[in-house]
Amino acid sequence: MTWLGLDLVVNASVLLKRLHFYSTTSTANKISMRLLSNSAISSRLKGKVAVVTASTDGIGFAIAKRLGAEGANVVVSSRKEKNVSEAVKKLKDAGYNVAGTVCHVAKADDRRRLLDTAVEHYGGIDILVSNAAVNPTVGPVLDCAEEAWDKIFEVNVKSAFMLSKEVLPYLKKRNGGSIVYISSIAGFHPLNMLGAYSVSKTALLGLTKAAAADLAGDNIRVNCLAPGIVETRFSSALHETETAKEIALSMIPMKRLAQPDEMAAVVAFLCSNDASYITGETFIAAGGMSSRL
Repeated sequence: MTWLGLDLVVNASVLLKRLHFYSTTSTANKISMRLLSNSAISSRLKGKVAVVTASTDGIGFAIAKRLGAEGANVVVSSRKEKNVSEAVKKLKDAGYNVAGTVCHVAKADDRRRLLDTAVEHYGGIDILVSNAAVNPTVGPVLDCAEEAWDKIFEVNVKSAFMLSKEVLPYLKKRNGGSIVYISSIAGFHPLNMLGAYSVSKTALLGLTKAAAADLAGDNIRVNCLAPGIVETRFSSALHETETAKEIALSMIPMKRLAQPDEMAAVVAFLCSNDASYITGETFIAAGGMSSRL
């Protein structure tokens, strides 16, 4: 990525640990190593404190890892304590400054503990990445049961809204900051069997625009990432069988699935001063998939 700075000379032992983190030779890991070769020697987020929800696996974990690689102190979270402990260990072993806590984003007490953890460990908060999402049902949007609809919007939309409200005092204390929502290509072009999920991701596009306008005067930037089909466990139904993968690839001009680290690179840019004049925007990283409402 051409915007990445190359201004930090890292300790050799730490760099080796980080390279070991990507020691396999699959296509996915080759992409990770290429991205890491830049991020490991960048310090554009040095001293920043980042909170990332749903960050023990998939895109969220990749974001936490990338922000840590760029110098940020990162707080990871998940609904399960075991997942948090494992993620913290992996990231610390790779040389990053990381803390973690259990957080179900639909629970007010958990959200409060998440923010408190960042303040207790690192003294404040500069960055919020709202990544948590659920999809408990599949099918056309109007076939969605009311209970499933409520759950999707509670986690995918309301929690992003509530976390933004709750983190705001901390960002203002820092005289500015960055909020990034993780939406989806489905927010622009609804996927047939992910009707309600697609609508929830469209809602995040509106939240981005509205919050960005409200907070621009406080030097708080609000942006959004809309990933395409990323090769994660969360999206496994879209690529776990050859038939499903063939259908997915037929929609992607680049003819490959995205990797989590490619999404993390965009988020790191949006959180950095390299994006200092960008707010209210949704960045689409979808390999050329259709992306217009």
